[in-house]
Amino acid sequence: MSPDHEQERYLEMVRVLIRTQGWRETLAADLFADALKHVPTPDGKRLIVEHIREELEHYEMCERLYASLGGNLWQDVQARLARYSWPRIESWPELAVFQFLNDRAGKFQLREYRSCSFAPYAEIINRILEDEEGHVGFGESVVKEMCAAGGAERRQAQDLFDKWLPYCLQVFGRPGTDGNRYAVQVGLKARDSGEVMRDYVLDLKPTMAGA
Repeated sequence: MSPDHEQERYLEMVRVLIRTQGWRETLAADLFADALKHVPTPDGKRLIVEHIREELEHYEMCERLYASLGGNLWQDVQARLARYSWPRIESWPELAVFQFLNDRAGKFQLREYRSCSFAPYAEIINRILEDEEGHVGFGESVVKEMCAAGGAERRQAQDLFDKWLPYCLQVFGRPGTDGNRYAVQVGLKARDSGEVMRDYVLDLKPTMAGA
């Protein structure tokens, strides 16, 4: 393989990573915005609006980097959103369960790119991780309350967990693919998606133990 071909392969994988992150940020912003009506207090609504603002800020960082590599991120993200639809969030408890699962999945996934060999992407990821660490984990506290209450609330928490976990696992990408192996080989990410998924699911268990 020629050096030019290898360089293009590397840059195309970088574009894949940026496209995927841009999709995640846009999807989360859309889901939170649609669910804002279910938030029961003004303070809670302000918290969700701040989440949305951060997701869009993160998207814009990805968009600038993608443009520098010759791509139109908005166009590519919208095409993916049109192909794969996620369910709507229909209640405050459902929003809490989604936030609990989605934010934690995002942190586990992003940590694999902290030392990414493409330095501009590593810079974006570390900035996003800083913002994520500042998030208030309201979802986890609500889930714990639902599980501790027992009865119908506990069953609801389990049902919502079962509904959203398969979707949130999509954050990690498909494990064991050629793309995964290549990204690890060239230092774009630390581990295969399957290993990260396993650690994520294990991390969820203490919170859901009472469900």
